[in-house]
Amino acid sequence: MYAEDELGDGNKVAPKKQVERSQARRALWFIAGWLCFAIGAIGVALPGIPTTGPMILALACFSRSSRRFHDWLYEHPRFGPPLRHWRNHGIIPVRAKAMALGTMAASLVLLLLTSSLPPLALAGVAAFMACGAAFILRCPHRMPDPGRAR
Repeated sequence: MYAEDELGDGNKVAPKKQVERSQARRALWFIAGWLCFAIGAIGVALPGIPTTGPMILALACFSRSSRRFHDWLYEHPRFGPPLRHWRNHGIIPVRAKAMALGTMAASLVLLLLTSSLPPLALAGVAAFMACGAAFILRCPHRMPDPGRAR
């Protein structure tokens, strides 16, 4: 799997193809990170477009591609606090929950009214959205009270 280096000192080095694949993967993660960031940044200005979810995805993509941009986004004055709340406490703010649930409900209604999908497919989409809604609803929306006993 690994070849010895040219110096013959026994150190192992990754084959060239493996390094190239790794660099290509990092580049794809980096591009995906910027796409998610762009969607989230647009969501700041336009109602109906989510912000927190795409920023969480951008942070995950940057964690696989660029420590520099991961740290920049994580420490960003506007986007960093919700990301830190999510990472440290699993918090989704009430506004983000309402936007996500409202968007999912509107999408489902629009799909049911305009789609020619078979009923079983529509039920599958509805079930998938219900799972997403259940996840969102189970997440806390504020910091835990430090004085409260568990």
